[in-house]
Amino acid sequence: MGPYCSFCERKMPTSLAVEHIQAKGLAQYANLIGTWENFLLACVNCNSTKGTKDVVLNALFLPDRDNTFHALAYHADGSITASAHAQAAGFEPMVDATLALTGLDKAAVNTADHQGVLIALDRILQRAEAWAAADIARANVAANPDSDAMRSMVVQLATATGFFSVWLTIFSGDSDMVLRLIRAFPGTEASGCFEALIGTSRTPSPNLDALPFGAKI
Repeated sequence: MGPYCSFCERKMPTSLAVEHIQAKGLAQYANLIGTWENFLLACVNCNSTKGTKDVVLNALFLPDRDNTFHALAYHADGSITASAHAQAAGFEPMVDATLALTGLDKAAVNTADHQGVLIALDRILQRAEAWAAADIARANVAANPDSDAMRSMVVQLATATGFFSVWLTIFSGDSDMVLRLIRAFPGTEASGCFEALIGTSRTPSPNLDALPFGAKI
């Protein structure tokens, strides 16, 4: 977990909200208020955009029970789309629902949440900036492949920046860096979504807590 939004993955050292997956404002989920399996950490933008939407657990992917890295593809312009794996499995509608839940499908324009707060431009630009930083870091590692200090510095930069999936995408061809990143971001290795020795993405998610409608990918 750590100080990262469960949805957009940006680092939020402050202003993290405890997000109720099934909105506490909906009467049918009153029995889930305060239950651990109904919590995720979210930034205020993702939390606000999600609002009181009714989350249909079997119709989208959630990071506490599915391997969302396997479902989503990250791009240099900050956009997120369905991964090739998700497309091949016919999961594009579920990916669309996942991104729409917190507004991660919005274009980089002045898009506001339901409270009028501008959100899309901020998150997309931050993701694009993380991609650029990770790409420079990859070049530095490639120029100094045997430097453990360089690799350690890159991992420190990644954890300070957030956007784990962006960094993992950039370094997908370097198994050592992949393992370092998986081990550095809190909760990632323990999720079981990545092979312990080689770092490849595991699907479906093992859903170790046996959460409802988990392990869809």
